[in-house]
Amino acid sequence: MANLYLTEQNSILRKSGDRLIIEKDDKVLLEVQCHKIDAVLIFGNVQFTTQAVHELFEHGIEMAILTRTGKLIGQITSPSTKNITLRVQQFKQYWNDDFRLAFAKVIVCGKIQNCIQLVRSFSYNHPHNSFDVEMDDLSLRLNEVESAANISQLFGIEGNAARVYFTSFGKMILSAFAFPGRKKYPSTDPVNALLSLNYTMIFNEISSLLDGLGFDPYLGYYHGIDYGRSSLASDLMEEFRAPIADRTTLNLINNRIFCEEDFYANPSTGGVYLKREPLKRYFVEYETMINREFLHPQQKENTTFRKCFRIQAENLASHIQNNIPYTSFVMEI
Repeated sequence: MANLYLTEQNSILRKSGDRLIIEKDDKVLLEVQCHKIDAVLIFGNVQFTTQAVHELFEHGIEMAILTRTGKLIGQITSPSTKNITLRVQQFKQYWNDDFRLAFAKVIVCGKIQNCIQLVRSFSYNHPHNSFDVEMDDLSLRLNEVESAANISQLFGIEGNAARVYFTSFGKMILSAFAFPGRKKYPSTDPVNALLSLNYTMIFNEISSLLDGLGFDPYLGYYHGIDYGRSSLASDLMEEFRAPIADRTTLNLINNRIFCEEDFYANPSTGGVYLKREPLKRYFVEYETMINREFLHPQQKENTTFRKCFRIQAENLASHIQNNIPYTSFVMEI
């Protein structure tokens, strides 16, 4: 199944039977059956009826409301999937410092390993580019993870690894796009705009999934409690940044799927964003990527990235409730 992205401003989401209808100016833009949808994402000024929300609830479909530029405002979800037993155990483990540190180490190891894999994969296909210095440095940071005495030290190791990695990332850009390093809040150039948008999409999917499975998404183990932040989603998305978001960004710019004219600068925020029509094209590319089948590197069976989100969330539930070891998702070349 796929997500439904609503970006047409001043349109309205209604229901008819078990179907969702998107209309604008009394014209039907799209009609889709509920059983074909995982989630509905509304961007900007799109209206919806209470009947449509009721239909989403009946099918266990979550709705995310975002700004036109992709910033999450809030989510609407049915209470029927709340697993209080899991939440009790989740909160109990939060006070276990050894549990939190051990889980955080697995997350950071997985993130750095996936960064190394992406750089290694690119270097195989582009042998004229040298990444020896960066690869050695990333391997050094990876080896430092196990010796971290607390989560603060882990953040330091992860930050050092990220600086080295994004130096490598800049060398992997083959188009005319400039990359001044990782810039966020706001993104000041097209490359960072795509990175941020990809991260937002993954974060929203994982946050909704965690909520649906019965977790409290706001209680993380690596990322601490922060008002209004889905910290547990921040934890789980770390291992997916490089293999999904960063790889997709490189594909979109190196294959010239997007050009600089597809972006605009917003003077009020100082940020750079995709224009409306390119944003629609982006969602097509995102769905293609997130639903592409590949062999799961650990389970050795066909899967998709969207299925991997659920696999990792279910593994975390088993880890919390039954002390079954949690293993990060690490992409193979």
